Amino acid sequence: MKDLLEKLSPWLFTIAIFALWEAACRIFNFSPFIMASPTQAFGAIIQHWQPLLRHSFVTLWTTMAGFALAVIFGVALGLIVGWSRTIYRGLYPVMIGFNTIPKVAVVPILIMWFGIGEIPAILTAFLISFFPIVVNVATGLATMEPELEDVLRALGARKLDIMLKVGIPRTQPYLFGSLKVAITLAFVGTVVSETIGANAGLGYLIALAGSNFQMPLVFAALLLLAVEGILMYAVFALIEARFTHWAFRSSMSAAA
Repeated sequence: MKDLLEKLSPWLFTIAIFALWEAACRIFNFSPFIMASPTQAFGAIIQHWQPLLRHSFVTLWTTMAGFALAVIFGVALGLIVGWSRTIYRGLYPVMIGFNTIPKVAVVPILIMWFGIGEIPAILTAFLISFFPIVVNVATGLATMEPELEDVLRALGARKLDIMLKVGIPRTQPYLFGSLKVAITLAFVGTVVSETIGANAGLGYLIALAGSNFQMPLVFAALLLLAVEGILMYAVFALIEARFTHWAFRSSMSAAA
């Protein structure tokens, strides 16, 4: 019974949230120009399913393109930063400073450089999801026990051998944990860019519908955006459980 309740809990909580949302809209009689109810939002999905599907696809592929770039460059830079404690201490403040810059302030610059379209959205998704991957990979390597390195060196292992056979495998829980965070941030970056300067995507549709006071369409786009984020998060959670099942089982048994 407890296991069944745990499996159904996401659906039960989701239904409860939608029920409270619908009840609040009906009790307080919100105008559809201000707050759309779930039934109005789902009605807008049915009515405008073609443009919503088209813009959802644009947002999904631009997000995944930017996320793929973040994974490639994030893992590479994370390995470089985690290779040496000197490099780690030298580059870490630079990365923190870079991450502190609001990405919404960078979008106009990207639009000036590359024009209105999908490239600024891809680059914004890349920039906003890049930092967590770098930090987690570098942290996984930098937190390797010095005693372990000393033993491996005494056994004749080179620095590269230690990195390939011990360092990289132990970073997997850090890496896949960061991917789940980074994919949600990538969607944020894409939508921010699309709302500022784009001609397609859910962010563009939200800005356009909002300017026309089509709140049901706005909330419909937001719901689809949430669904995309949840699905991609679930995909990487499954990948994490598949490749880091040893750490996953250990953490679950400790929590129990």
